[in-house]
Amino acid sequence: MTETIVITGASGLLGRALSATLERDGHRVLRMVRHEAGPGEISWDPAAGRLDPAALEGVDAVIHLSGEPIAQRWTAARMRKIWDSRAQSTDLMARTLARLDRKPRVLVSASAIGIYGDRHNELLTEDSAVPTGTSSFLAAVCRVWEEATHPASAAGIRTVQVRVGIVLTPEGGALRVMLPAFRLGVAGRLGSGTQWMSWITLDDLLGAIRQILDVAELNGPVNLVTPSPVTNDEFTRCLAGVLRRPAILPVPAAVLRLAMGQMAEETVLSSQRVMPARLRESGYHFLYPELEGALRHLLNR
Repeated sequence: MTETIVITGASGLLGRALSATLERDGHRVLRMVRHEAGPGEISWDPAAGRLDPAALEGVDAVIHLSGEPIAQRWTAARMRKIWDSRAQSTDLMARTLARLDRKPRVLVSASAIGIYGDRHNELLTEDSAVPTGTSSFLAAVCRVWEEATHPASAAGIRTVQVRVGIVLTPEGGALRVMLPAFRLGVAGRLGSGTQWMSWITLDDLLGAIRQILDVAELNGPVNLVTPSPVTNDEFTRCLAGVLRRPAILPVPAAVLRLAMGQMAEETVLSSQRVMPARLRESGYHFLYPELEGALRHLLNR
């Protein structure tokens, strides 16, 4: 059945791929933009609180992905942008949808596994406690991000907060950053290498979001990761092995902290061993559940 699906953050890596996938499925995709709207677009300005409710009347689903990039050195100004871009846009979207006469059947709103904070070896599912009063900036951002969706769920809209892990694709994100050094054989583990990395291929991320759109029982937080988290040391050795290169030059944690500051502490050095419990319960079958197979697919090896 053809549906009308609104996507924010449609110009980003995930947004572009998801828009193309949904259009291939036969759906009509409307992209949210911050400039004057053209064909197939809806204009909005989250910072100014501007969004015309009439533009959203009768749409079937909303996928909210927009937000200031996390992968940059966190100055005070950038941290404020990261926070505001998520809290303001999500609050505006959720409150606008809640007031509609013809509400969408589902709101899928982005979040991240950073909401769990640094949890070392603890095995985490959607039922695991989310820290409050934490010193973790990223955990606090994710918590506020998710809380901002409450007006939509309170209005009876099925609302899903997708807690996204490390997305693997050579087209962008962490893998694209890593590849040059690994191909040259000048890479190695980050810090101690004992921190857990919970990952998912872009292919499975797209498949999981399509599953969420289709399965009415999925509600609330859903972890978008594979069932096979690995330590950074395991990831490093696997990627080097797939590329047939050595990985013998570890990067000390102190160097990462010096280069990237707090961002390094809360991302590449933080440990989240996360499982996709609700996604698996819904019957989703991962295309690439194991790291080696995933990397061989992504890198054509």
